[in-house]
Amino acid sequence: MAFRTDLAREALSHSKNLRNAAGIRQTQRTIDGFTVDCVEVLSREAAEELRKPCGSYCTMTLAPLTRRESEAFPHAVEVLSGLLTELLPEMDDDASVLVIGLGNRAITPDAVGPLCTEHILATRHLRRALPEQFGSWRAVSAAAVGVLGQTGVEAAEFTRGLCDTVKPSAVIAVDALAAGSLPHLARTIQVTDAGIVPGSGVENARQAFNRETFGVPVIAVGLPTVVDGGSLLWHAKQQGAVCPELEELSGPVFVTPREIDQQVHDAAKVIGYAINRALQPHLSIGDLDLLLS
Repeated sequence: MAFRTDLAREALSHSKNLRNAAGIRQTQRTIDGFTVDCVEVLSREAAEELRKPCGSYCTMTLAPLTRRESEAFPHAVEVLSGLLTELLPEMDDDASVLVIGLGNRAITPDAVGPLCTEHILATRHLRRALPEQFGSWRAVSAAAVGVLGQTGVEAAEFTRGLCDTVKPSAVIAVDALAAGSLPHLARTIQVTDAGIVPGSGVENARQAFNRETFGVPVIAVGLPTVVDGGSLLWHAKQQGAVCPELEELSGPVFVTPREIDQQVHDAAKVIGYAINRALQPHLSIGDLDLLLS
């Protein structure tokens, strides 16, 4: 039995040794009705204890969006866009960005990355073909690279080849995550400048997406779509539950919401639009609707 999560906020809440440690900095703010919790991992000791690389991890709670509040979508896009802008490196006007959708499109809880790329405005070719119209736009490339079982190629190997060709100044990787508790399923988005290890949340870790792998900053955006059975069992035992059948949850069992199909599609659009707004701030959400329709 083990508690596992890809969310730094959850990992910290379950680490009694780190809650007030010098190597951790926590902040919380509310922006346009959305709560944003940020955890900064500042020391090697804190990183080892938390099992997260050093860096900033911002978790945005999607409560207004899940409640279908008026104007929740544009507000969510603007808040997430602001978080991305804070974490992206400073780039000159000619710098390009590569957006990678990680995951398996055929498996709904793992499809947020590939679906997100459908909402990315690719402009690298437009800058070259039509410099008078698009010369001032950020050069953006986007690709859904599939998974090893489909392609026979590691996602990181695919992306490294793309980086050799595109030579981006930064990579944005979008992937599904594993949460440690049910309330966070499809209701939060984590953004971090520490990169990501695809599949780590479901015990299928692949090559890391980070600066060491690609030589440029990697911003990872993730939506938690599953909870591991071991984490559910951990929570049950903390509450004193005694039931032999619960032990079966410690095996390879993953729980996902009933409405996961709609939730993944909604979140993929929010993430895609937010990336566009961060990279092309002169475009409004209305502009993106027209260009991506």
